Amino acid sequence: MLSIALFQPDIPQNVGAAIRLCACMGAGLDIIEPASFPWDERKIKQSAMDYISKINYTRHSSWQTFLETVEKRRIILMTTKAALPYADFEFRDNDILLAGSESAGVPDEVHDGADHRVFIPMQAGLRSLNVVNATSMILGEALRQTKWNAK
Repeated sequence: MLSIALFQPDIPQNVGAAIRLCACMGAGLDIIEPASFPWDERKIKQSAMDYISKINYTRHSSWQTFLETVEKRRIILMTTKAALPYADFEFRDNDILLAGSESAGVPDEVHDGADHRVFIPMQAGLRSLNVVNATSMILGEALRQTKWNAK
């Protein structure tokens, strides 16, 4: 199963949107802490609506504890600091799509630890998309390649 991993998220509403995205698309969700906000299950459920009960999600206390659970799965970092456009990448059905925090991305250790890095081509002079919008674009392409065209 394809999964999304959020590295130290800053915005609880984005976590809620990621939960809804994962539920609707049949993807798993990993949240790599610490988050930049107090984890309030009630607020997360409010943001995720009733979708939170429809997904498998795991909270990891650190990058290291996350790595201990991924086994042989590839980690694909979605970053503006990549050379390969996401549409040119060949996804596999058990890849983990890793999104950095909204304010800082990921540290060098995480960037270097990813198996692959992809980016979304954008108009010149613009910095980035919302993390969940970007994730949904890349997840859609990964699903197109692995699930929807796998028949």
